Amino acid sequence: MYDHWIFWIIAVFAAVTVGLGKGGLPVIASLAVPSLSLFMSPIAAAGLLLPVYIVSDIFALFFYRKDFNVKVLKISILGMTIGVLIGWATANIVIEWVVTLIIGFMGVIFAVNQLSKNSKKKTNLIKVNQKKGIFWCSVAGFTSFISHNGGPPWQIFVLPLGLSKVVYVGTSVIAFSYVNAIKVIPYFFLGQLNFQSIKIALFLLIPASLAVYIGYLAIKIIPERIFYLLVSWALLIISFKLIWDGLILAKLFSF
Repeated sequence: MYDHWIFWIIAVFAAVTVGLGKGGLPVIASLAVPSLSLFMSPIAAAGLLLPVYIVSDIFALFFYRKDFNVKVLKISILGMTIGVLIGWATANIVIEWVVTLIIGFMGVIFAVNQLSKNSKKKTNLIKVNQKKGIFWCSVAGFTSFISHNGGPPWQIFVLPLGLSKVVYVGTSVIAFSYVNAIKVIPYFFLGQLNFQSIKIALFLLIPASLAVYIGYLAIKIIPERIFYLLVSWALLIISFKLIWDGLILAKLFSF
């Protein structure tokens, strides 16, 4: 499989989407695991891409190191830690298609609501609800652990807060850099990281790193209102994709 040229085309594409997502382009990194899943299980794909996510995080942290919301980050660190621990504890018993369907339906409902509200004007900064934040960040940590799909629940928490474009991206970058870092030990003990996957990941770091910079430059150009519309539409699309994936998985497990 690893010697096939089609695999490498798909792998490079996945790495580029990771980099663009870390650079700030909305939800595009969610295409990475489904792309590689054409050649391997989603769990194996998630393990292969984890080093790519982590190195892309390092570059993204450099670009957005001064742009973040402290209160949101404190909540996200607590919630995502809880979510990763739950994911680790339930890794062998969790029904992946059920989780995928739930997150997909939640994302669709929220995205439709968000599009109906913010397509005309940007809301002002609102008070952060700590309990709501911890809940959604826990869900984001859990789904990120399962399949690197923490974006939808994270956006359900953060999008309504009315953060500026750059602060939204910077806060997201730091939060998911943290969650990716703490996933390393559980992934290793669950056998999702091995020397073969690390060697492949080292090659993929090059296109991923370049894509981070391209994504960063793109965010500087996109107007704020258009950016948030793109985020909401991207959330809607990826949520429909999650529903589709969940239905496919449910069908496979029914036989």
